[in-house]
Amino acid sequence: MLRAALAFPLLAGLFQCAGDETLSGYGASDATWKLVEINGETFAADATLQFPEEGKLTGQGPCNSFFGTQGEPYPWFKAENIGATRRACPELAAETLMLQSLEKMTLVEVTANVLLLTNDAGEQMVFEALP
Repeated sequence: MLRAALAFPLLAGLFQCAGDETLSGYGASDATWKLVEINGETFAADATLQFPEEGKLTGQGPCNSFFGTQGEPYPWFKAENIGATRRACPELAAETLMLQSLEKMTLVEVTANVLLLTNDAGEQMVFEALP
């Protein structure tokens, strides 16, 4: 019984030291990412994506700001619970495409200047770090 009582604080401490295993813990939180391409086509509208803290994503689409969660361990990716403001603009179709594409992505690769989201269907989103 005493061993179990002594082991619990040790185990709890190990779980706390695990760190951020999501994308924000692997270099993505250091940048604002500008969407430049969806499925091989240039994304002409302005849109950004950020990972401000563990399990969170935020961004600015052509019309609206958005937010959501991302709790998968790197290199997996799953954007969930995406919400957005509700402003209309001429580029609303591009924004809808961007948000729908973001929800389909399942893998991520991040380097110093490029963030690549992909899925098993061959779809991809390419982001570049803003200076």
